[in-house]
Amino acid sequence: MKLTKMLNSDRLSLSFEVFPPKTDSSFESVRNAVFEIAELKPSFMSVTYGAGGGTSKYTLQIAKDINDRFNVPSLAHLTCVSSDKTAVKKQIENIHSAGIRNIMALRGDIPESKRDEDRSLWAYNHAVELVREIRDSGYDFCIGGACYPEIHPESKDRKTDILYLKEKVDAGCDFLTTQMFFDNNLLYSFLYKIREAGITVPVIPGIMPITNGKQIKRAVQLSGSHIPQRFMALVDMFGSSPEAMLQCGIAYATDQIIDLYANGIKNVHVYSMNNPIVAQKIISNLSSVIG
Repeated sequence: MKLTKMLNSDRLSLSFEVFPPKTDSSFESVRNAVFEIAELKPSFMSVTYGAGGGTSKYTLQIAKDINDRFNVPSLAHLTCVSSDKTAVKKQIENIHSAGIRNIMALRGDIPESKRDEDRSLWAYNHAVELVREIRDSGYDFCIGGACYPEIHPESKDRKTDILYLKEKVDAGCDFLTTQMFFDNNLLYSFLYKIREAGITVPVIPGIMPITNGKQIKRAVQLSGSHIPQRFMALVDMFGSSPEAMLQCGIAYATDQIIDLYANGIKNVHVYSMNNPIVAQKIISNLSSVIG
């Protein structure tokens, strides 16, 4: 099932991101956790690809299982940085052959071993090139792209960032999903600016429940996210207690989601970190909200 119809519906939706195992030995435990989340019947689930495709061999398998076993639409991530065109075209073909009709087109993180290479020799340097590759493949995919409410870490300013984002949308993105953020006002400001720039596709806010103090540092490294003082106070008070931080992190994320729904946002995506407990508790908290 393509996500386009769902994202243009007036119904509220909640979806989750999961990631494939990093090693063969962890495959069963990761798959079991993913299946527990799929059993909750979210609107859809996305499956990440990993830096440089490092965990890609299980992405397609898990996305297909979610789709086929649980009848939950899956969104397969695909990255292109430092990849060759033959490999990317083959993966696009494999995704279609697996019955998956939704692709999240990403540049991906540049592997440490390739950071000093001459990038002019690479087949792909930006996600927009992958979007065009998928759109020109002849397969009828729903294509998603990433966006940054607090500006892409490599962009020189907000105006330039939005110009590149519009180029990506114009190349064929059907929707956008944001990087994590912890202050909803930043998202509302971002949405105003991109709508003003002519970007009209659905934008799905990405929410990351912080359930232990160590995740804060990682979240900032990944996205440069601003951490509001209100949330830092929770971490300072409860960060040393795993049980309390789990409860507080889920409560904070739930509050963000409710505020988004109340302000007209119909679709929200949760970065679940493969944690079924987080997914279960958020869905429970929202049971009367999303119906």
